This record gives sequence, C-alpha cells and structure tokens, in this order.
Amino acid sequence: MLQLLTKRFTLGESKGFTLIELLVVIAIIGILSSIVLVSMGGARKSARDGVRKADMRQLVTAQEMYNGGKDAYYPSATYPTSIVDGTISYMAKTPTDPTNLGSYIYKTIANVGVTDKFCYYATLEDGKFYTASHVGNTGRSTAPTTLDECATAN
Repeated sequence: MLQLLTKRFTLGESKGFTLIELLVVIAIIGILSSIVLVSMGGARKSARDGVRKADMRQLVTAQEMYNGGKDAYYPSATYPTSIVDGTISYMAKTPTDPTNLGSYIYKTIANVGVTDKFCYYATLEDGKFYTASHVGNTGRSTAPTTLDECATAN
C-alpha cells in the first residue's frame, strides 16, 4: 500500500505526482470552495433585501402615477394588488418576495376610504422593516400599524 501512495504517476517521460500529493490538492480545493460558499450567504441576503427595497420603491412610483391621474391613491385593502385603472396598469407585475416564504411576504395597511395616504411594507432578513408610503420609503425597526406610522422611521 505504501508503494502505491508514493509511486509517481507519470505521463510520458516527465516527473509526475504521487497519490498523496493529488489527494492533498483535492482536499485544499474542497476546503477553499466550502469557505467561499459560506461567505456567499451574506451577499445573497443583501441581494434579496435589495430586491425588496426596489419593489417598495416601485410601489411608491405606481401609486404616484395613479395619484397623478385620479387625485387619490389606489385603495388597497389587501396585498398583493395590481395598481390598475381600467386598461391602464401602473406596474409591469405585482412584486413578489424573492424567497416566497410566508415570513417575508409583502404586506399593506388598508387605505380604503382614505385618498391621501397608503402604506406597504416588507420584512427584511435582518428582522427590520422597509416601508413604502405616501411620503416615500423608510426603514423601521418595528412593523407599522397605521397609515401615519408607516410614514415615519423609528
């Protein structure tokens, strides 16, 4: 067995590698690749949070376009809703969370009967919240419970 491990494997006349040397190289490559995969987790979380924030900004833009023509924000009792007026759609698609997990689904606070305010919010992966409201976007440490609270950071 020792002879097999120390025998040089050659291609032609050149000097080759022993089986031990090849196994060490494979082990080192495995360790390095596992380190890279572990470090990618944080980048993936940041990317998903970036998608959530972009979706919230898209909702503000769609609501402002709707408000420009109707002098009122689109009434949203539940999310998801498409912001549509007859044949005019103000959004290419209704945003959906990148993970599609129940804990990260986008939510809204109903503004039915209130024409000058709206509120959508998303849970970020660090446990904080990002809101889209009639005054723009903001980050929060707690989920908003009212239309007015949605417009403020905490």
